[in-house]
Amino acid sequence: MIMIFHMTVRSYPMRKTHLAAWRAWRRLRPRFYSSFVGASSGPGPGDGSEDPSAVSAEKPPHTPVMLKEVLQYLDIQPAQVVLDMTFGGGGHTKAILSTVPEVTVLALDRDPTAISLAQQLAKEHFGRVKPILGRFSELEDLLSNMDVKPGSIDAVLLDAGCSSMQMDEAERGFSLSKDGPLDMRMDGDRYPDMPCAADVVNTLDQQALASILTAYGEERHARKIASAIVEARRVSPITRTQQLASVVAGSFPPAVVYARKDRLNRPAHVATKTFQALRIFVNDELNELHAGLCAAQMLLKPSGRLCVITFHSLEDRLVKRFLRGDDLSNLDHFSQRKQGTKKENLSHEKRDGSVCWLPLRRKVITPEKDDVKENPRGRSSKLRAALRR
Repeated sequence: MIMIFHMTVRSYPMRKTHLAAWRAWRRLRPRFYSSFVGASSGPGPGDGSEDPSAVSAEKPPHTPVMLKEVLQYLDIQPAQVVLDMTFGGGGHTKAILSTVPEVTVLALDRDPTAISLAQQLAKEHFGRVKPILGRFSELEDLLSNMDVKPGSIDAVLLDAGCSSMQMDEAERGFSLSKDGPLDMRMDGDRYPDMPCAADVVNTLDQQALASILTAYGEERHARKIASAIVEARRVSPITRTQQLASVVAGSFPPAVVYARKDRLNRPAHVATKTFQALRIFVNDELNELHAGLCAAQMLLKPSGRLCVITFHSLEDRLVKRFLRGDDLSNLDHFSQRKQGTKKENLSHEKRDGSVCWLPLRRKVITPEKDDVKENPRGRSSKLRAALRR
């Protein structure tokens, strides 16, 4: 019996984005919720215990995205307190430590492997790095336990999405180019009963799967792909990343499999959006992003600075509208439909962003050409920076 849970009641209401999928989760009536809310948010047995060298020994050095721009807009001063909400491989934090004297970095990540790296860095910079294992939605309680008060943080960096470290590890199941178990859980094994991507593709009905692919992958062929998944799993459960990629590819003519292009005009596999959608759904990423933005707003001092890096349009639209002060409580989704971006259709939404945020740059910041050549994975990144009023 597969135990499934997705969204808590208090989370940002993205469940409206895929009502069919939400109803499918409800039918499964999980027991996972009780284990989730009762689980420890801090490091414990099995948490953060992986050997950092096992992660990085055969990997190229981590390249942080838009590092120069992040340091510029955060403008961190000596002895300030900085919250890195997505430590990942630690590239941004290491740069902050090396360029600003006496700064203290609170290093948050939901991935135990990332926290193991943060713990190693904390040993190298005694008292300057404080690793915190947890999600954005848990941050308020985690920092309260550390006696960190609201309005006490000088700068916040939020680097959304999946880390290169997670993509590079085939066993994590994030990459369609490397065969591994179809997992995609950013929390690793912290919550053993938490559904993984294989649970989603083998359990939800065709309508729910199509809804997820449309909402979180903005996939035009969602129904065709969902149908192919349902047909394939009748023969054998879909449990591997390349197995799923083959199923998706098999629903298209061979000439179409690599017909799509990425931002560097390179061929992109037709299953890329499917993998994105499943990853976002499994990890509840948009709800977590919204929770992280709300936490940053609460924690920053007046005149404190926020930098948010996003990697796809769903994230960027959410950040843009949050900083603008739009009322997000009734949004159904962040699709690219033109009517969702017209000013007349936003006129009835609450706008109090000027009370909380002052943009440090009006337009979104994108990486320079040389940076993209050096770090192609950052090609789709966007940075928004704002000052807490």
